[in-house]
Amino acid sequence: MIVVDLIKKLLKRGAESAKFKYSLIISMIGMVHVCLVVFFCVLHIVPMALLNTGSVLVYVTCFWAIRHDKSMRMVFYATYLEIIVQSFAATLCIGWRFGFPQYVIALVPFGYYMCHALLDKRRRYVIATVLGVIALISFVSCRVLSMYFGALYQLNVPEAVELGTYIFNSLCNFGFLFIITVIFLVEIQTAANQLQRQNEILDTMAHIDPLTGLYNRRSMHTFLNSALESESFCLVMCDIDDFKKINDTYGHDTGDNVLREIARMVQSQMGQHDRACRWGGEEMLLLIHGDLEQACQIAEGIRNAVNDFAFCLKGQSIHCSITIGVALHQEGDGIDHTITQADNNLYYGKRNGKNRVVSDLELKTG
Repeated sequence: MIVVDLIKKLLKRGAESAKFKYSLIISMIGMVHVCLVVFFCVLHIVPMALLNTGSVLVYVTCFWAIRHDKSMRMVFYATYLEIIVQSFAATLCIGWRFGFPQYVIALVPFGYYMCHALLDKRRRYVIATVLGVIALISFVSCRVLSMYFGALYQLNVPEAVELGTYIFNSLCNFGFLFIITVIFLVEIQTAANQLQRQNEILDTMAHIDPLTGLYNRRSMHTFLNSALESESFCLVMCDIDDFKKINDTYGHDTGDNVLREIARMVQSQMGQHDRACRWGGEEMLLLIHGDLEQACQIAEGIRNAVNDFAFCLKGQSIHCSITIGVALHQEGDGIDHTITQADNNLYYGKRNGKNRVVSDLELKTG
């Protein structure tokens, strides 16, 4: 489990950081060449030992270039060319049967991945295809030359050594392909998660008022249309008393803070399935699922909360009040009619003292 978790962390970090990802890939290839230096030294094949020593130096240089933010394209091209030269030279020296041409096969998906990551859209796939054709030609050439000319070094090694070398090269090749594939899949998943988060942010921006955190008017229309299917609901229209005076006296920043705080108090008084929106300016429209009595209780709770709250500004307390109109939606009436009724109740309260809750029932009995 520790190894699996470590691999997951490495892959995740590789997907998030290009520098770490390329450094990891280059380090892996470099370590393979260190093993090959030892292998060819043991077999006394001096040209290949020197070539792999040079390859190790190439990858050390590439690693330095990556860590110092040098051109990744040159690192990619150097890596691609080195693997082709290495596979071709190893096949010429000791033959096909040790499995060195396999590395060329891994270059094809590696080339497409790196071109996709590093090059612009117009050229990336053309260059990747050209590089793939070069890899194919190299692979076929290795096979043809080994068939007709044989190896330069006729090794007399046990079959176990030959098989072990082939397995080592196969494991390195498949391991390299596995790492590239998994990093690519992790990047796809990371991109998908990022896109989902961006969509959620955009969805929030499309439905939520940025100042108050309440739903916006557009979203409220959706909730209102859905509410027509419920048995009973009320609409509550709220308006902060003398809000223009607050803005003119203390500034719009203070007015925005007051509006945000009252919106918070409104939400704290509402039920789980109720909805509140910023209808316009300092007006808020509430959708309450319940009868007129329940809606009036919620409205009165909001009024009391606002009335009792002191907004502090530079050591000075600011008190304000809110007037609320409540209307019960009657079956057969349109939403606009109920909104108008709540609005009328609100302005009745404005004309008759403010800081009060006015409902259909109060007007009828009054």
